[in-house]
Amino acid sequence: MVIALCFMRICAIIPAYQAERNVGDVAREALRVDGLAGAVFVVDDGSTDRTAERARAAGATVVSHPENLGKGAALRTGMELALAAGFDVAVTIDADGQHPPEEARRLIEADADPDALVLGIRDLVGAGAPRANQLSNRISNFFLSLFAGRPFADTQCGLRRYPLRSTLSLGARDEGYAFEAEILLRAVAAGVRIVEVPIRVIYPPEDERLTHFDSVRDPARIVRRVVATLALTRGLRHVPAAPASVDDAIRPAAASPPAAASPPAASPLAAEIDPRASQPSAAPP
Repeated sequence: MVIALCFMRICAIIPAYQAERNVGDVAREALRVDGLAGAVFVVDDGSTDRTAERARAAGATVVSHPENLGKGAALRTGMELALAAGFDVAVTIDADGQHPPEEARRLIEADADPDALVLGIRDLVGAGAPRANQLSNRISNFFLSLFAGRPFADTQCGLRRYPLRSTLSLGARDEGYAFEAEILLRAVAAGVRIVEVPIRVIYPPEDERLTHFDSVRDPARIVRRVVATLALTRGLRHVPAAPASVDDAIRPAAASPPAAASPPAASPLAAEIDPRASQPSAAPP
């Protein structure tokens, strides 16, 4: 496994919105994780606070959306830029501090296959997660496992290891929290190897928690996206047509401005760009 890992260029992607309180510490700790080669992308998803400033001061490469687009859009932007910078694999880490960055090492070492999708599994009860979170996760796990035809222990954890090229080729459309459920179902339909790994999670006291997940609106959006994905994949029996090339899966604006040109393979992108500056507004998902 060690030999195989040596041939994987791995980075971290941190989607962040209004996360100035925690994002600096999360980025700083991620930069110290063995296996990430000191490569951390923070995608500031239209924050109006000092999220970008704190992340940049911590040493991360910061990319900013001009407005809040959603977690799915932030993850896609990070994946596109990481792939353009020469990385093969990305570990995604939430900016709220719930995922200790050192847990990324568990995902990095979990499987030597660079094409595997690796999911973190949280012990929500042991971590003292709110009852609403535990219930939401159980419901999500039940239905996604039912639809996928295989059991999943945690379908909502944001700590994941994504194979960049194949993930972007799956063509997931959702801009928000449903992206992670959608990509999971598309991966099942495409026959991607999926590995699950127990990880540690931290739930701070209620008055210190940072979340932008709406307990009514966002689950409803996830359900709509899951239903649409099941229809598109004909109940996961059909793989949706992939883009003509992986380059077509990457939004043109992420590669077209000079600031986003691919750097030498040894270093990540170093410029802050507006990934939508040269394209019209996105169509509704």
